[in-house]
Amino acid sequence: MYDWENRLCFRSTDRVIRPFEWGIGESHDWSREWPQARRSPRNGHDPESYLRLLNRSALDSSAEFFDYTPPVDFRLEGNLLKFTSAVKTPYPENNLVHGQWFPAKHKPGARRVAVIVVPHFNASVLQHNALCAGIAKLGISALRLSPPYHDYRMPAELTRADYAVSSNVARTIDATRQAVIDTRSVADWFQREGFSRIGIVGTSLGSCYAFLASAHDPRLEVNVFNHVSTWFADVVWEGLSTQHIRKSLETAVTLDQIREAWGVISPPHYIDRYATHKKKSLFIYARYDTTFPVRFSQQVIEKARELKLDHKSVVLPCGHYTVGETPFKFLDGYHICSYLKRNL
Repeated sequence: MYDWENRLCFRSTDRVIRPFEWGIGESHDWSREWPQARRSPRNGHDPESYLRLLNRSALDSSAEFFDYTPPVDFRLEGNLLKFTSAVKTPYPENNLVHGQWFPAKHKPGARRVAVIVVPHFNASVLQHNALCAGIAKLGISALRLSPPYHDYRMPAELTRADYAVSSNVARTIDATRQAVIDTRSVADWFQREGFSRIGIVGTSLGSCYAFLASAHDPRLEVNVFNHVSTWFADVVWEGLSTQHIRKSLETAVTLDQIREAWGVISPPHYIDRYATHKKKSLFIYARYDTTFPVRFSQQVIEKARELKLDHKSVVLPCGHYTVGETPFKFLDGYHICSYLKRNL
C-alpha cells in the first residue's frame, strides 16, 4: 500500500520548490486586509514577531478574523455559481469564486437540504463531481466549491494550486481565510435559495477548510471530514505530498516556528469552539496515510471522544492517494453519502 501511495504521489512532476517568504512587507503584504492588522499595524516588528502578534490577536478574536461582508452578486450561469469573494487578492481570477451546482429533484413540499463540497489540495476541476452527482441523486443538492487558487481561480502563471499552501507563510494564511469565508458565503446563497438545512464535506485540505468554517458557522449542521489531522504545520512538514514545501521552509524556520506562525489556521485551536455547536460529524481517515500521518488523525478522534461530540469515525484500509482508486473510492463515497442521507 505504501508503495502504491508513493507511485500515485510522485506521478506529478511539476512541483516547484519556491523561495521562503514571510509574506509580510515583501513583494506583497498578505496581512494587510486582516482585521487584526488594520487594528494593529506593523510598527518596527520583524516579520516573524509581527505574525506572532497577529496570530495571538486572531486566536483571541477568531470570529472577527473569519468574519466578512456577504457577497451580493451571486449569479447562477447554467450549473455554475459565480460571485465575488469577500476577500480581495492581487489576482482577479482568484477573486471570482466558482461553484459547480448539482441540484437535487425535490418533491413538492419536501424539505430542501444542501451540502457544500470542498475538494482536496490541487484537485482538478472534474474531481469530486461524481461525488456531488451521487449526493444529488439522494435528494441532497450539492455545490462543489473551487477553493482559492484552484481550477477556475488559478492565476495564469501556475500549473498547480501552489499559492493555496506554500512556503509564503502569510499568503497561506490569507488563502485559508479566504477559503473559509468563501465557504460561508455559499451557505449565504443556500439560505437565500430557501434550503432549510446545510451540510459540508471537506476532503484533505478541504477538510481543514470545512472544519474552520463550521467552527465559526452554526448553519453547517452536518459535517463530513474526509481525511482529518491536527496542526497545519505538522501536516506540511511531515506529509508526503508537501515535501517540496518543507524543503523551502526548513531553510529559514523550525517546525515550532512555523507551527506558531500557522496557529490561526490550525483546527486544534477551534475544537472547543466547534464543540459548543450542536453538530453531527463524520471523521474519516486512512490506515496507511503518509500525507496526513495517522497519529494526527487518531488524535482528532480522541479529542472528539473527550469532548463527547456527536460523531462517527471511519478508518479506511488504504492511504491518502489510494482513497481515490478502486475499490476504496466507492467505500469512501458510501460512508459519505450514507451519513449525509441519514442526518440531513
